[in-house]
Amino acid sequence: MSTAPRFYSVAQVARIFGMSSMTVYRAIADGQFPALKVRGRLIVPAKIVDEMTEAAMAEGVVVDAASWVVER
Repeated sequence: MSTAPRFYSVAQVARIFGMSSMTVYRAIADGQFPALKVRGRLIVPAKIVDEMTEAAMAEGVVVDAASWVVER
């Protein structure tokens, strides 16, 4: 039985969004992308990725991750 992940690594998020890991790291460091830091490791809640994707699809608009961080 396979369960959906609760968190993604930065590398996984980069693959999902088709960008480099460095771009994701920079966005996180600049406060433009949501993440958690656990003992020096950055992880991204899968729920955030899903919510941003669903909002973009449902509303038919571009979701700005930096605005998403501020709004939540």
